[in-house]
Amino acid sequence: MTARAEQRVSHRRRTTRRRAVIAGVSALGITGAAIVTTTMLSTAGAASSWPSDTGSKPVSKTVPVSGVYDGGMKKFYGTGALGGDSQDEGQDPIFELADGATLKNVVIGTPAADGVHCKGSCTLQNVWWLDVGEDAASFKGTSSSAQYKVIGGGAKKADDKVLQFNGAGTLTVTGFRVEDFGKLVRSCGNCKKQYKRTIVLSDIDVVAPGKSIVGVNENYGDTASLRNVRIHGDSKKKIEMCVRFTGNNTGKEPKKLSPAGPYGKVCNFTASDITYK
Repeated sequence: MTARAEQRVSHRRRTTRRRAVIAGVSALGITGAAIVTTTMLSTAGAASSWPSDTGSKPVSKTVPVSGVYDGGMKKFYGTGALGGDSQDEGQDPIFELADGATLKNVVIGTPAADGVHCKGSCTLQNVWWLDVGEDAASFKGTSSSAQYKVIGGGAKKADDKVLQFNGAGTLTVTGFRVEDFGKLVRSCGNCKKQYKRTIVLSDIDVVAPGKSIVGVNENYGDTASLRNVRIHGDSKKKIEMCVRFTGNNTGKEPKKLSPAGPYGKVCNFTASDITYK
């Protein structure tokens, strides 16, 4: 696929675009120190505005990360083999994090390919997606003790999922902002290998339009808790908080259960945990 110019920022639906052919893995140099302005943070913690980048960096091959990678608030975007922005499954990411790695102070522009992959426990700190590709981040560790942490940052323009939870363990998202999206977090409904997954969301700003905050597989023992979630621009309350599914490992579309909302330990929240702005 021919790469789009990085400056092209208009958002389009991607479901009919051809799948990008992905190849290669290479490292890029670590750049800059963290640049975070206190004016970006609301009193509640989640960002009230989107950050400005400190420059742009094209990425033609997945960047492997171990240890700590500080992007210095540069904007990374896909080009060449990573220049696609379709919803096709199986794309390569811009960044791939080894078990225990941290990615911080990064803006992911467009095209975004498949965003960020975590192969095990990881931390994403102050990472921003301007136009989500297939997914913003996918969590793929296989240990039940794996810990995935998304601290600060935000994502917008996601046709479907923002955070895709394919592996085992616990995903904790705090101080995050999401706008114009399908699902903020989804426990994989039809992965070949399924796990019990724990999802913890707190201090989240959600800006309509959007479909759901979190989706879990009740039959695999998933749980989700929501605390201090602020919904903006959804006066008709169309965004679902927590949706239960019967997941499978056959690749079939998972069955959605009803009703959606508080449901004991599976969907753990009360009306006081959700506020509408």
